[in-house]
Amino acid sequence: MSLKVLVCDDERNIVRLIQVNLERQGHVVVTAYDGREALEKVTSEKPDLILLDVMMPYVDGIEVLKTIRKDPETAKIPVIMLTVKAQQGDDLKGLAAGANMYMTKPFNPIDLQVFLERVGLVS
Repeated sequence: MSLKVLVCDDERNIVRLIQVNLERQGHVVVTAYDGREALEKVTSEKPDLILLDVMMPYVDGIEVLKTIRKDPETAKIPVIMLTVKAQQGDDLKGLAAGANMYMTKPFNPIDLQVFLERVGLVS
């Protein structure tokens, strides 16, 4: 099953790494490099999954996530927070804001694939 995945991160090399791995698995990848662009792409692209960095320009990932969850059109889209923020409690903030999963960088792309399989997004 092919997914449309929105990858939101201000680090272009991270976006490219994720994009290459997801496209190898047959998914379509849409990219955004700041929080405002992420919100625009969520609305215009209607992705099946969002990978969202916490620390981004203009609007941070937590605020992006809260906005996504408030909108009935986007509230059910699975969101994985992918971030370097690994202080105690950072994961709880992400999960409390509505993230389905909180992964810290660096991450193993296999972990992402396992998550997608476990939640039934791919087989």
